[in-house]
Amino acid sequence: MDGTTVVVTGASRGIGEQVARVVVSAGGRAVICARDADELDAVAEDITADGGTVTAVRADVRDELDIEHLMERATRAGGAIDGVVASAGVYHGTAGETPLPEESYAAFDDHLRTNARGVFATVREAVPHLTGDARVVVPTGAVAQKGLPGYGSYAVSKAAAEALVRGFAADLDVTVGAVDPGNVETELSGEGGRDPADVAGMVRWALTDPPAEDLDGAVLDWGDYRKATR
Repeated sequence: MDGTTVVVTGASRGIGEQVARVVVSAGGRAVICARDADELDAVAEDITADGGTVTAVRADVRDELDIEHLMERATRAGGAIDGVVASAGVYHGTAGETPLPEESYAAFDDHLRTNARGVFATVREAVPHLTGDARVVVPTGAVAQKGLPGYGSYAVSKAAAEALVRGFAADLDVTVGAVDPGNVETELSGEGGRDPADVAGMVRWALTDPPAEDLDGAVLDWGDYRKATR
């Protein structure tokens, strides 16, 4: 990834933070954003202390003006954008314990606004700044396609995000795809899943290795990743 510029949303923790670390460890520049400026700056300072090249921009994916500014900052820092990882997300409640009939309207609205509209804004605002062979990767999960109990409007928002992946893939010349790493141990999804650092390796792989036609408009899962890298 030497010399590449990758924008990572939701990079103050979890998968986004680890993706940023993997990008810079591979020689790329990570342009990272999150809503919490203090947490974001702490991640950036740590990456810089380890010798990585990172630019931190406080931005809320729910605000398209923030994301427009993020993409402009990315191009000023590292030129055209080679990759985008739309990993910002929220879950209101405890994972698996938010049945749809009991969902609040506020939770429904913010899940869609952050996890779906946020992906839309991230990709839409990146488009003018992408290189011809850029890749956009959106983390997803089984709840987007399976009717699992207790995941409420979070599952709805992830299904919408996958629909956005398919739509952008159809409408753009660059590669847009999703990755499903399975259950991941983060503050959002709880304990018992894969280490976000391992998942970051999968995201890096998706940014660089699979044939574009395999990723574009598709969802690659953990099995695809392990089969390709073993």
